[in-house]
Amino acid sequence: MQTTPRISHALTGAGAFNFVVTNFIPRVLFTRLMGTFSKIESPILARLSIALWRRFSPLDLSDAKASRFTSLHACFTRELKPGARPIESDPSVITSPCDAHVVACGQISDGLLIQAKQHVYTLSDLLGPTVQSDPYQGGTYVTLRLTATMYHRFHAPTDGELEHVTYMAGDVWNVNPPALVRVPRLYCQNERAVLQMKRSDGTPFVLVPVAAVLVASIRLHAANVLLHLRYPGPNEIPCRSPFSKGDELGWFEHGSTIIAIFPAGVALADGIKLGAAVRMGQPLLQDVPARESSRA
Repeated sequence: MQTTPRISHALTGAGAFNFVVTNFIPRVLFTRLMGTFSKIESPILARLSIALWRRFSPLDLSDAKASRFTSLHACFTRELKPGARPIESDPSVITSPCDAHVVACGQISDGLLIQAKQHVYTLSDLLGPTVQSDPYQGGTYVTLRLTATMYHRFHAPTDGELEHVTYMAGDVWNVNPPALVRVPRLYCQNERAVLQMKRSDGTPFVLVPVAAVLVASIRLHAANVLLHLRYPGPNEIPCRSPFSKGDELGWFEHGSTIIAIFPAGVALADGIKLGAAVRMGQPLLQDVPARESSRA
C-alpha cells in the first residue's frame, strides 16, 4: 500500500507541477502498466514511441550497439558499441558504475547521508536491518542519478566479488530533484537492492540500485531473478560472483539511482562534486595513501 509522507516544501512553480504529475498518481499501477507497454514487441510501435520520446528529451542513440529496436524496453536497456565507455585501468581508482549526474556526495558522518538540501537519511535505514552499516561509518558515498535518456546498464567499479544481495520492496517515488527536496527519506522508502561486494583486497563496499516511478525492475546477472514490484521483500539472495572492473553487473528497466558506498580510505576523484556529469568507466573515487587516511 502506498502512503503519502509529510511533504516538507511548499508546492510552487514548475518543480511543483513536475512533482504532482509524477507522484500524485497511482505510482505502482502506472509503473506496472509502463513495464507491460514497453515490452510489447512491435518495431513500428517502438519507432513511434522512440520518436515521441526524442521530441521531448535529448535521447542520443549514436553509441548504441543496435540501430533498430523491436520494443521500447529494448531501447531502454540498450547495450553500447564496443569501446564506447573506456575504463580507467588504474587499480587505485574506483570508476563510476553508470552514466549519471552526481546529486549528492561526501563523507558519511554520524551515519548520515545527504539526500538534498535540508534532507538527510541514515545509512542503516537505507541498507536495512540485515546489512551491517558499521564498516562504512566515516566512509564516502556518491549518489548517482540516471535520467530517462541515459544508458541504463551498470558495471563493476573495481575488481572484486559480489557476495550477497538484499532486495527490499517499497514505494516508487520519482527520484528527480523536485521529489528529493519534498519527500523525506525517499531512497529509504523506495524499492531497492543492496549489493554487498568486496574489492580484490577484501575491502567491503556497497552499491544500492534504487527503483523509481515507471522504473521498478532491477536485473542482476549474478541473481537469476527479476527484482521488481511483484517480488515481495525483503529477500536475501546469497551470491559468489567474481567480477573485473567494467564488467556489466545488471541494468534498470528504465533509469533511476545508484548509491555507491565505500569505507574510509577513499576520497572523491577530481571533478566529482554536486551536479557533475559522469560516464561509466570514468574515475569516481580514489584510494587515499595510508598516511593521509590516518590523518583524516
